[in-house]
Amino acid sequence: MTSAVVIAAPSSGSGKTVVATGLMAALRRAGHGVAPFKVGPDYIDPGYHTLAAGRPGRNLDPVLVGEHLVGPLFAHGSAGADLAVVEGVMGLFDGKVGADGFGSTAHVAGLLGAPVVLVVDTRGHSSSIAALLHGFRTWRPGVRLAGVILNQVGSDRHEAVLRDACEDVGLDVYGVLRRNAAVEVPSRHLGLVTAAEHGPAAVRAVDAMADLVSGGVDLAAIVRLAQSGREFPLWEPEITPVSGSPVVAVAGGPAFTFGYAEHVELIGAAGAEVAVVDPLRDTALPDGTAGIVLPGGFPEQYAAELSANTALRTAVAAAGVPVHAECAGMLYLTRSLDGHPMCGVLPADATMTTRLTLGYRDVVAPHDSVLHPAGTRLTGHEFHRTTVTPAHGDGPAWRWRGGADGFAGPLVHASYVHTHPAASPASVARFVSRCANRSSSAANATPIATHNTA
Repeated sequence: MTSAVVIAAPSSGSGKTVVATGLMAALRRAGHGVAPFKVGPDYIDPGYHTLAAGRPGRNLDPVLVGEHLVGPLFAHGSAGADLAVVEGVMGLFDGKVGADGFGSTAHVAGLLGAPVVLVVDTRGHSSSIAALLHGFRTWRPGVRLAGVILNQVGSDRHEAVLRDACEDVGLDVYGVLRRNAAVEVPSRHLGLVTAAEHGPAAVRAVDAMADLVSGGVDLAAIVRLAQSGREFPLWEPEITPVSGSPVVAVAGGPAFTFGYAEHVELIGAAGAEVAVVDPLRDTALPDGTAGIVLPGGFPEQYAAELSANTALRTAVAAAGVPVHAECAGMLYLTRSLDGHPMCGVLPADATMTTRLTLGYRDVVAPHDSVLHPAGTRLTGHEFHRTTVTPAHGDGPAWRWRGGADGFAGPLVHASYVHTHPAASPASVARFVSRCANRSSSAANATPIATHNTA
């Protein structure tokens, strides 16, 4: 059983990513095996968590996978660690819109039986912070709010006033962090710049976060606080491996960073050999490629570079193998992205816009595809500022109330909707099985582009 502590905040922008990431790195420095987690569907923070903890950052999202899988996925991700740090999402009680806090940090903390430490940006706060903390402590009695970390404290006098306010509410202060620009990480339209893109600067930022937390947070007290937790069964999906070890090429590198760790694990469990390919640099698919996975990311930031790699674009279009593409992956398969030629697999063009499309989607597969049988129902998540024209083919990947999205058929499933593979391991097994079948009949392979719609 791994103990856990949840790092939450009253709202976004309070500094919980800096604190959670710094705490992971600081505890690792102190000799702890730290398992890093993020509440919700976010892909960016787990990249920094991975740098900090030295093991894959993972997501805990009951909206995407169901309440019943949160505990087992936590147990799976924390195996071999002695302490887990869970970074929350948005404000403590913010979850799926209209769902009364379902999927919120408070919800996940309750499912784990873990204590919560609230990171509060104290700029502009004085004694009245007591009222804020009192509200968060009493709003949902089932939430175990153990204490606070005071962030962005301006002076010794400011700290003294804030500590008095916390004492009045009866909340312990686990740390005080002064203002420090060294831990800032560049941001863009969807949040932080990913760790993979930020490169050495991301490593320096994580080190600075660790220094900040080590100097201002009582690490021993955090460890003692986390000594309680629940025991969960390990996540053990029922999946039968195929024979032949078909090679599945998974896009990686700076342009394709949005994926769940469990996806690659499930592909391997289904009997495939995973080979990472970087579309920015690699000019050929891995030898024996029998399937391609194109995850999310920021291809619009690299449109010119992706387009310039004509050799790989041509190889993808001519591969004649099953392809699973989400968001960025779908953009890569279009004819063009902001005027730059892409793979040309899908009869559509993509452009950057100023409008953010964001939210959960309860989707259904309208027909059989390489990934899902008709009627498959899942909850996914959209998070993008691009648009694709047309938005879907004659055989869309998904339909939902009032909408449809993507392209699906015998060889391709491409959509804006991100799903968590742990919610549907049978879909991964179906995909790998199709890859194995394609590998065994490679001599008869045809270009993907002839199979882009049902």
